Amino acid sequence: MAKKKKQAGTGFITEMDRYLFGNGTHYEIYNKLGAHPQTYEGKNGMYFAVWAPHAAAVSLVCDRNNWMPDQNPMKMLETSGIWEVFIPDMGYGEVYKYAITTTTGKVLFKADPYAFSSEYRPGTASVTADIDHFKWSDSAWMKKRTETDPYKSPMSIYEVHLGSWRKKEREEKDGVYTYKEAAHELADYVKEMGYTHVELLGIAEHPFDGSWGYQVTGYFAPTSRYGTPQEFMYFVNYLHKKGIGIILDWVPAHFPKDAHGLADFDGQPLYEYADPRKGEHPDWGTKVFDYEKNEVKNFLISNAIYWVEKFHIDGLRVDAVASMLYLDYGRTAGNWVPNKYGGHENLEAIEFFKHLNSVLTGRKNGAIMIAEESTAWPNVTKKPEDNGLGFTFKWNMGWMHDFLEYMKLDPYFRKYNHNKMTFGLTYFTSENYILVLSHDEVVHLKCSMINKMPGIYEDKFANLKCGYTFMLGHPGKKLLFMGQDFGQWHEWDEKVSLDWYLTEEDQHRSLQSYVKDLLHLYKKYPALYRQDNDWNGFQWINANDGDRSIFSFIRRDETGKRNLLFVINFTPMARDDYRVGVPKKGSYSLILTSQDGLLPKGIPYKAVKGECDGQPFSVSYPLPAYGTAVFRF
Repeated sequence: MAKKKKQAGTGFITEMDRYLFGNGTHYEIYNKLGAHPQTYEGKNGMYFAVWAPHAAAVSLVCDRNNWMPDQNPMKMLETSGIWEVFIPDMGYGEVYKYAITTTTGKVLFKADPYAFSSEYRPGTASVTADIDHFKWSDSAWMKKRTETDPYKSPMSIYEVHLGSWRKKEREEKDGVYTYKEAAHELADYVKEMGYTHVELLGIAEHPFDGSWGYQVTGYFAPTSRYGTPQEFMYFVNYLHKKGIGIILDWVPAHFPKDAHGLADFDGQPLYEYADPRKGEHPDWGTKVFDYEKNEVKNFLISNAIYWVEKFHIDGLRVDAVASMLYLDYGRTAGNWVPNKYGGHENLEAIEFFKHLNSVLTGRKNGAIMIAEESTAWPNVTKKPEDNGLGFTFKWNMGWMHDFLEYMKLDPYFRKYNHNKMTFGLTYFTSENYILVLSHDEVVHLKCSMINKMPGIYEDKFANLKCGYTFMLGHPGKKLLFMGQDFGQWHEWDEKVSLDWYLTEEDQHRSLQSYVKDLLHLYKKYPALYRQDNDWNGFQWINANDGDRSIFSFIRRDETGKRNLLFVINFTPMARDDYRVGVPKKGSYSLILTSQDGLLPKGIPYKAVKGECDGQPFSVSYPLPAYGTAVFRF
């Protein structure tokens, strides 16, 4: 076994590399650490480098040395904690781990934190992989992305768990679709429905299916459940060519304690805080990244850049941001450590977010950063120089909670809870929001979206159509989890496919068709997305019609042309004599109803003079039970 010693090394990792890594600013360190094909002393092979500063010794173990720690010892580069070795004749597709001897003499067998690929579960070894020779053909998409203003563009996101979206009738890998198979069918579905983006759960390698990909052991490895890294590149490339963006869920908040993973990597806390009051999440049984260490911040920031640069990912949805920002998140009194000012804010995590978002969005490649942040933390989407965290968008969890509480109510009681639907409009300009109905809302006995709705069978579908219409008209980008656009009955289960057979039944097919109409309406009318963060883009007509549980409002773009008027009746009471106030005279063309969906030609309604809802004109329209109506004017 090699002794811990300092030496000049192979020269693949330079003194400058070590300096930048130690300062947390080597943003493409993944090109140096991990496994890379190289030629050394005239021989072709594979070069390996790993950061393990507390280790007494490190060696590479693999099939070719029978996993014996004494066969391929690694040498440590001076003052860096980085160990390296070159293995002649080693190529792609070979499994390996690092055998790390701790200061107590114990040998740990660890997967490579920077590995580009991993074994299929339950295997835990890393796999050498080629990520440099895929032939991309999405240059048109990538160019357009750099020229697009995300704030003034439509964004309707289809959230997908690939392993349970659809399944094949085959035993291999539980019948899940491969990246290539999913690319074609998913692109067709998303394109037909009218979504603009796909957001994927759990692509980075993770050992446990039930974690949905939120307990990561291979941050640089697309999960082998669905194929190779190059096959995932095919997936992204194909969707881009079909005009569909890709967002990945990304987990810099915590990691699991699996023996082959990052926990106590070199025999001591390395990637995690040493103090368990900061370094462990009691609720989740996971470790918390140490945002004080430059090398750990470098690992995470370079990982974010890796997905954007190497895999052409269009955005990252950062999971569990609140758990990173608050030192007392999920912790009881006395079991957390205040910051140096005595507060509960994690100052290192705040600095990390500002650094991360400045670097990633500063590359001006059009990639976006989205925060899943569930508290009232201010300025999440403001620039760091304006004391913000620098995210592009933030999930609007407050809106989601209020919306679902209202939608679950029997219509009789909605009049007493009218403000749950209007409250979100008091703060919609405070951040750049995405309205979300995500996977988290249809698991753990929370019921599927259709089963949250009150009433008998037909009423549930009518209620959901009203809800989705309100969501579409409300300022903010949109996200809907798979299965909820056609009324999946049972809660989401990662082990089984969605119940696609339901789309053959009338009510489910009607709901799916209506959601499709909403999504295409959204993309067609700039009034629905150009001014999501501007009071000029939204106007209440009547926010106070609580007794009848009817909402009416207008959406506008900057031109003031092709405006849309929304009317939504959240009760089973038809209002045949309904009249809605409008701001000007002329014709108002009915272009969508919950009964008929999109009306391509539109049905004209003439405004008449006379005050109504505080407006100088009004339109008379017989509003059905659970009726929705969208007028163009």
